[in-house]
Amino acid sequence: MSARSKARKRALDFLYEADIKKVSASELFAARGATELSQEPYVAVLLQGVSDHLVKIDELIVTYAQGWDMDRMPAIDRNILRIAIFEILWAADIDLQVACDQAVELAKSISTDESSSYINGVLGRIIKLKDSIAI
Repeated sequence: MSARSKARKRALDFLYEADIKKVSASELFAARGATELSQEPYVAVLLQGVSDHLVKIDELIVTYAQGWDMDRMPAIDRNILRIAIFEILWAADIDLQVACDQAVELAKSISTDESSSYINGVLGRIIKLKDSIAI
């Protein structure tokens, strides 16, 4: 597993915990980050990026996750999508397909059987429309 893949998984851990506890993932990371789960700086980049753009990211999830409310969507899937959408729209150094593939792999390894194809579909729509999405 590459360093960036590990960083995505660690960021997902923080985002998931923060989502469940209704606290800030950045605050969790600041409290425990470098000493507990991560010494990879990309974890902080992902957490800060998701935090900075959370309103827009969640708006895109609601728009393109047809048939799913944010409240009904599994928390793990919601946070996998948040990381991938941040990377697709704001992380210029990440290839779009890599961001999508990494999200799908995370979903395959830790979510439901249907999640990976669903996440792939949502991210595919966002990638197709990337240039027309106002950010």
